[in-house]
Amino acid sequence: MIDKKIVFLGTPSISAYLLEGMIKAGFDIVGVITQEDKPQGRNMKLVESPVSFIANKYHLKVFKPHRLNKEYEFLSELDPDLLLTFAYGQLISEKVLGFSKFPPLNFHASLLPKYRGAAPIQYALRNGEKEGGISLMEMIKAMDAGRVFAQDIIEIEPVDNYSSMCVKTQELALEMANKYLPLYFENKLVGKAQDESQITFCPSIKKEEEHLNLLLSPIDFTNFVRSLADVPGGFVFYKDSILKIFETKVYDETTEFPIGKVIVAKKKLIVIQVEGGTVSVLRIQKPGKKIMSASDFNNGVHDFEGEILK
Repeated sequence: MIDKKIVFLGTPSISAYLLEGMIKAGFDIVGVITQEDKPQGRNMKLVESPVSFIANKYHLKVFKPHRLNKEYEFLSELDPDLLLTFAYGQLISEKVLGFSKFPPLNFHASLLPKYRGAAPIQYALRNGEKEGGISLMEMIKAMDAGRVFAQDIIEIEPVDNYSSMCVKTQELALEMANKYLPLYFENKLVGKAQDESQITFCPSIKKEEEHLNLLLSPIDFTNFVRSLADVPGGFVFYKDSILKIFETKVYDETTEFPIGKVIVAKKKLIVIQVEGGTVSVLRIQKPGKKIMSASDFNNGVHDFEGEILK
C-alpha cells in the first residue's frame, strides 16, 4: 500500500488500464480527472470516457471539467500529494500543477526528448522506429519538457501497429508505476533535464491526415498504414467512396504502372502501385463492412483490378 494521495488524470483506454492496475496494486487514488462525456452513435448519446468508467467501477471521485485550468477548486479538498497524468488531453497550467506536493508526473509514450506531443506512438511507427518506450517525466507548463525521472524501452516489431503498441505501452506504464513511484516518493529518483538539441515533435493527427499517401515508398507506405491501424484506420479514395487499409507489406520494386493502380486483385492477393514499388494489401475494409482479408474482399468485389486509388 502506497500512502501518498494521488489524483489521476487520463481519458482513453490506455490510461484506464493504468488506473485500474494502480487501484488493484493499492495506490491511494483520491480522485480522477477525465474529459467530459462525448456524444456518440446515431442518437448522439453521451458516453463516458474509459477512465471515467473505471473510476465509477471502483467508486472513486470523478471530475470532468470543461477546462481544468478554470475549474480546479475541487483539488483543494482532495489535497493530493501527487498529480499523475497519462493521456489526459488538456494542457495543464502552473496553477493546477501547483496543487501537487511532489513535482507532478506524466507518463509520456516516447523516449524523450524524441516525439514530444500528442501522437508519439503513431509517429514512431510512421517513421519506422525499432524502439519506443515511456518516459516518466515532470509536468511543467511547457509541453513534455520537464525533467525525466525514468525511461523504459519497448521494442517495436515489424508486425506491430498502433493498436498493438497501445497494449504494450499500457502494460509497461503499469510496470513502471509499480516500480518507480515508490522510489519517487522516497526521493530516490533523480530527474534529468532533456537534451534540447534532440527534440522532435508529434502533433495530434487530424482527420485529413488519415488519408494514405500513395506517393510514399512501399516501406514508408506500410509504416504509414501501421501508424493508423487498427484505429482509426488509414483510407484511400475508391470511386465515390473510401476504402480503409489496415495492413500492407512490401511486394516488389515494380514502377511501370500509374500511382494508385490496383495491379492485381485475385484470389488472396491485392497489389497496389505506390511510389518506387508496390505493396500487397493484407487487410481492407469497405464502407459499412467489417475489416476483411484480401481474399474475402476479392470474393465480393470483382472489378477491383485496374482501378486507380487516390
